[in-house]
Amino acid sequence: MKSSMKPFLFGLIALLWTGCAFGQHSLTYLSYVKDVVDGDTAHINVSENKGCLQIRSLDNKVVNPIPGYAESLTYVNYFQDSVFTLLQYPDESYYSASTMSNNEVVFSEEGEESLLGYPCKKYKTSINSNTIEVWMTERPGFDATPMPGLGKLKGMMVRCMRNGSYVTDLKTIAKDRKLPAQLIPADKGKQLSPREMSQLRKDKLVMRIPVFKDEQIHFSDYAPITGEIPFDTTLHFSHGTVIVKRMHLPQLPEHYQLFAEIHQRSNGDAYDRSASVFVIPTEANKSFLDGLIQGIQALPVFVGHDGKEYQGIKADDNYLPPMELVRFFTSFGAGHFNDRVQIDGLEWTEENYYKQEISELRDRLQGDVLIGAFIGNYDKGGHLLSLDLLAYPGDYEWDDRPCHQHSVPLFNTCNVMEMSGQNYGRLFATDTLEITFELPKGAENPRLRYLSTGHGGWGNGDEFNPKENVIFIDGERCFSHTPWRCDCATFRDQNPVSGNFWNGVSSSDYSRSGWCPGTATNPVWFDLKGLQPGKHILRVAIPQGKDEGGSFSHWMVSGVLLYEATTR
Repeated sequence: MKSSMKPFLFGLIALLWTGCAFGQHSLTYLSYVKDVVDGDTAHINVSENKGCLQIRSLDNKVVNPIPGYAESLTYVNYFQDSVFTLLQYPDESYYSASTMSNNEVVFSEEGEESLLGYPCKKYKTSINSNTIEVWMTERPGFDATPMPGLGKLKGMMVRCMRNGSYVTDLKTIAKDRKLPAQLIPADKGKQLSPREMSQLRKDKLVMRIPVFKDEQIHFSDYAPITGEIPFDTTLHFSHGTVIVKRMHLPQLPEHYQLFAEIHQRSNGDAYDRSASVFVIPTEANKSFLDGLIQGIQALPVFVGHDGKEYQGIKADDNYLPPMELVRFFTSFGAGHFNDRVQIDGLEWTEENYYKQEISELRDRLQGDVLIGAFIGNYDKGGHLLSLDLLAYPGDYEWDDRPCHQHSVPLFNTCNVMEMSGQNYGRLFATDTLEITFELPKGAENPRLRYLSTGHGGWGNGDEFNPKENVIFIDGERCFSHTPWRCDCATFRDQNPVSGNFWNGVSSSDYSRSGWCPGTATNPVWFDLKGLQPGKHILRVAIPQGKDEGGSFSHWMVSGVLLYEATTR
């Protein structure tokens, strides 16, 4: 053999030995958290053929996919410096394309080292305050990466590490002669920009259930409701200040997170008003719907030591009160009054926006459901309100198993039927609110979901003075909570007709008992894990302030017993 032929033969043997001469490689990468035993892992497959890559997850083998699921594939063409992502839906495909060479990620070379048996060059960069380290090897003779978003680096990626802890390692590399000659499909579907693609993918996965759309909640007269409540029709009660819709909602797998999304704006009312979105339970002999249709006299009554009647505020053997999903407060006139006052440096918002997670109440949001909303006002224009329920999946698989979370509304002193004469929650001046409830046998993780806001809008009123709420169970003081918001000035741009005082403070800036104009109130949870199955007595005590002239304080409190069933 001529000596000039030896380098050529040695080079050919080296190429055959590494398996790269003819392309068609299958690489598997494993992502994990460094030094964490039994932590989450993710597997990624990279198929390489003739300078092109197909990248896909090996963990999303979906048998029964949720609505909106699409198989996602990423393709790289090194000859064209291009990368695109393909979403394959049952009815249509979409793709977005970008150019690798235009990637803004700039790496610095950090030297050479051996890693996982490969001689590697190490690179380093920073993305959004995250330190990214990448090890690349040129030994196999082709380019491949499971992370094309990091740009084009020469060779095959052996490892990528983020912030010294989250690692993606090459685990296996093998020949795959079953790969198609043209790895990248010719028909890619409809092209979108990367931003449009990202939004499309999210929108299709999220379930949005419209409940109310720009419904007017105002003081007016509506014809009485008779007969059975129809589905998907908004009905007005209590002189138009309460709206209710009967809906059939799907039973969603428990991996979904549920949110209530509310848009509200003034349609003529200038004041900060108490408001609530709620569900009306109907499994007991009596329900709050009876009061809406027949009048407050149809609701069970508690007579306080003050001699006042409090209608429909607590559960008993024959009645369940409305269960609050979200309590919120309108602002001083956002939308309707934005042109009344101009203040330098402030641009009034067109509407108030509230979004709150309500996943713990999911069992009340499936099947035949009565959903209502209330805004207390005496204005003919009132307010406009929209409500959507949003469900965000936590998994790609659908699950038909029944819900094992349970919620039981125990009390609610929010006088939803205020305009029909339902009394304010003034009982705490002379009484505690007492409820008997039963914790079922086998109930797990019991807790109380508690909402509380104080009202009485003058200097000594409970709106502007913090008051301790104390929860007693079976005579024992178990929990205390003082609802207070001191960040109300944050929402100044939502209150165009709030009063402005001589010292520069606006009335909407004042701290309040658990609420601010233009915000929702967050519930608190009390842990009941030590409670034994059976009947218990719960009492709520609040040191309500004294009346002054025609002014009085009152409290809106609501409580829901939450627990999980032992078996599903």
